[in-house]
Amino acid sequence: MAGGMLIAPGFSDPVFQSQSAFRALLASLSEPGTHHEIARDAPGPEGLDGAAATILLTLADYETPIWLPPGLRDGPAGAWLRFHCGAALVEAPASASFAVIDGSADGPRLAEFNPGQDQFPDRSTTVIVSCAALDGGSGVTLSGPGIAGSCTIAPRGLRDGFWAEIAANAESYPLGVDVILTCGDAMIGLPRSTHVLEAR
Repeated sequence: MAGGMLIAPGFSDPVFQSQSAFRALLASLSEPGTHHEIARDAPGPEGLDGAAATILLTLADYETPIWLPPGLRDGPAGAWLRFHCGAALVEAPASASFAVIDGSADGPRLAEFNPGQDQFPDRSTTVIVSCAALDGGSGVTLSGPGIAGSCTIAPRGLRDGFWAEIAANAESYPLGVDVILTCGDAMIGLPRSTHVLEAR
């Protein structure tokens, strides 16, 4: 326990599950717009969906600063990440290597996170965006590396102006943040090289 809170379990088979999750994550970012599932045999902490929790459990460690909304940072999710990953939870979005945001919340905006530096564009923030669903919303068209021609996705539960943020992020390439949309155990990767066109 931490601070009187019960800590949800992590991986039951760390090597196999982390390798499986890493492959799914790489596939989602190399094939933008495609749905990928992450299998977990235990629920994550309250406030983090299965995909977001598994991504962080796979990639984060004590050298990995993470940004969470204050309600998550100060609750079971923050305690879970400190316990299982030893991760530092930071208050400034620009200080984070990984971040989890509620897609429907007003902020923080994608531009508030670290876009990397000219010499080290890979040191940017990876932003995990929790959605209400990965389909059933207003469609947007994606194009760019890893996409044959174009494809359409229609996630639900994203704030007004979110796709304009994604478009502005792509204009900064090779700088910019990589985005992963999650809902439940599913995810869609949107690397910084992905261009978006909203339906008119």
